[in-house]
Amino acid sequence: MAPIDLSCASAFWSAALGLEVSPEWDSGNWRTLRQRSGGDRVLGLMRSSSPVERRPRLHLDLVLDTADEQRSEVERLVALGARHVDWDSYPLDPDFVVLADPEGNVFCVVDLSRAPSGSGGL
Repeated sequence: MAPIDLSCASAFWSAALGLEVSPEWDSGNWRTLRQRSGGDRVLGLMRSSSPVERRPRLHLDLVLDTADEQRSEVERLVALGARHVDWDSYPLDPDFVVLADPEGNVFCVVDLSRAPSGSGGL
Protein backbone atom coordinates (compact mmCIF):
# COMPACT_ATOMS: atom_id res chain seq x y z
CA MET A 1 0.00 0.00 0.00
CA ALA A 2 1.37 3.40 -1.00
CA PRO A 3 1.72 5.98 1.77
CA ILE A 4 -0.97 8.64 1.93
CA ASP A 5 0.14 11.82 0.19
CA LEU A 6 -0.97 14.55 2.59
CA SER A 7 0.12 17.28 0.15
CA CYS A 8 -2.02 15.77 -2.62
CA ALA A 9 -5.03 15.44 -0.31
CA SER A 10 -4.54 19.00 0.96
CA ALA A 11 -4.34 20.40 -2.57
CA PHE A 12 -7.49 18.56 -3.68
CA TRP A 13 -9.67 19.43 -0.67
CA SER A 14 -8.40 23.03 -0.58
CA ALA A 15 -9.42 23.51 -4.22
CA ALA A 16 -12.65 21.52 -3.81
CA LEU A 17 -13.88 23.48 -0.78
CA GLY A 18 -12.20 26.86 -1.24
CA LEU A 19 -9.88 26.40 1.73
CA GLU A 20 -6.17 26.95 2.40
CA VAL A 21 -3.59 25.22 4.56
CA SER A 22 -3.36 26.76 8.02
CA PRO A 23 0.41 26.90 8.70
CA GLU A 24 0.03 26.91 12.49
CA TRP A 25 -1.75 23.53 12.30
CA ASP A 26 0.51 21.71 9.86
CA SER A 27 2.68 18.75 10.77
CA GLY A 28 3.95 15.63 9.06
CA ASN A 29 0.80 13.69 9.97
CA TRP A 30 -1.84 16.41 10.30
CA ARG A 31 -2.94 19.36 8.22
CA THR A 32 -5.74 21.82 8.94
CA LEU A 33 -7.45 23.62 6.08
CA ARG A 34 -9.37 26.83 6.79
CA GLN A 35 -11.40 29.43 4.93
CA ARG A 36 -9.28 31.90 3.02
CA SER A 37 -11.36 34.74 4.46
CA GLY A 38 -10.46 33.70 8.00
CA GLY A 39 -13.96 32.34 8.70
CA ASP A 40 -14.88 29.47 10.97
CA ARG A 41 -15.03 26.64 8.41
CA VAL A 42 -12.15 24.17 8.79
CA LEU A 43 -11.30 20.66 7.69
CA GLY A 44 -8.67 18.53 9.37
CA LEU A 45 -6.75 15.91 7.40
CA MET A 46 -4.83 13.23 9.29
CA ARG A 47 -2.43 10.73 7.78
CA SER A 48 -3.50 7.15 8.42
CA SER A 49 -1.73 3.88 7.80
CA SER A 50 -5.01 1.95 7.51
CA PRO A 51 -6.15 0.97 4.02
CA VAL A 52 -8.85 2.96 2.22
CA GLU A 53 -12.25 1.38 2.84
CA ARG A 54 -14.68 0.73 -0.01
CA ARG A 55 -17.59 1.52 2.33
CA PRO A 56 -16.17 3.75 5.06
CA ARG A 57 -18.03 4.19 8.30
CA LEU A 58 -17.83 7.95 7.90
CA HIS A 59 -17.78 9.98 4.69
CA LEU A 60 -18.39 13.49 3.42
CA ASP A 61 -21.53 14.54 1.59
CA LEU A 62 -21.16 17.72 -0.47
CA VAL A 63 -24.69 19.06 -0.93
CA LEU A 64 -26.06 21.29 -3.68
CA ASP A 65 -29.50 22.70 -4.33
CA THR A 66 -30.18 21.52 -7.90
CA ALA A 67 -29.33 18.78 -10.38
CA ASP A 68 -27.55 21.35 -12.59
CA GLU A 69 -25.35 22.46 -9.68
CA GLN A 70 -24.63 18.82 -8.85
CA ARG A 71 -23.61 18.05 -12.45
CA SER A 72 -21.39 21.12 -12.59
CA GLU A 73 -19.78 20.34 -9.23
CA VAL A 74 -19.08 16.72 -10.19
CA GLU A 75 -17.39 17.92 -13.39
CA ARG A 76 -15.33 20.47 -11.43
CA LEU A 77 -14.25 17.90 -8.83
CA VAL A 78 -13.28 15.38 -11.52
CA ALA A 79 -11.19 18.09 -13.20
CA LEU A 80 -9.45 18.63 -9.83
CA GLY A 81 -8.53 14.93 -9.62
CA ALA A 82 -11.58 13.12 -8.20
CA ARG A 83 -12.81 10.04 -10.03
CA HIS A 84 -16.17 8.35 -10.46
CA VAL A 85 -16.61 5.21 -8.38
CA ASP A 86 -18.35 2.16 -9.80
CA TRP A 87 -20.99 2.04 -7.06
CA ASP A 88 -23.13 -1.10 -6.86
CA SER A 89 -25.71 0.34 -4.46
CA TYR A 90 -27.24 3.20 -6.42
CA PRO A 91 -31.04 3.29 -6.11
CA LEU A 92 -33.13 3.56 -9.31
CA ASP A 93 -33.12 7.36 -9.34
CA PRO A 94 -30.20 8.43 -7.13
CA ASP A 95 -29.90 11.94 -5.75
CA PHE A 96 -26.18 11.39 -5.15
CA VAL A 97 -23.03 10.70 -7.15
CA VAL A 98 -20.20 8.71 -5.55
CA LEU A 99 -16.69 10.01 -6.21
CA ALA A 100 -13.26 9.28 -4.75
CA ASP A 101 -10.63 11.88 -3.99
CA PRO A 102 -7.10 11.40 -5.40
CA GLU A 103 -6.21 9.27 -2.36
CA GLY A 104 -9.17 6.94 -2.98
CA ASN A 105 -11.45 8.15 -0.17
CA VAL A 106 -15.07 8.03 -1.29
CA PHE A 107 -17.52 10.90 -0.85
CA CYS A 108 -20.89 11.88 -2.29
CA VAL A 109 -22.18 14.90 -4.17
CA VAL A 110 -25.88 15.22 -3.32
CA ASP A 111 -28.68 17.04 -5.16
CA LEU A 112 -30.92 18.36 -2.36
CA SER A 113 -33.79 19.02 -4.76
CA ARG A 114 -34.21 15.24 -5.02
CA ALA A 115 -33.21 14.27 -1.46
CA PRO A 116 -33.47 12.56 0.84
CA SER A 117 -31.69 9.40 -0.13
CA GLY A 118 -30.73 8.78 3.45
CA SER A 119 -26.97 8.85 3.92
CA GLY A 120 -25.88 9.27 0.32
CA GLY A 121 -25.85 5.54 -0.26
CA LEU A 122 -22.57 4.67 1.42
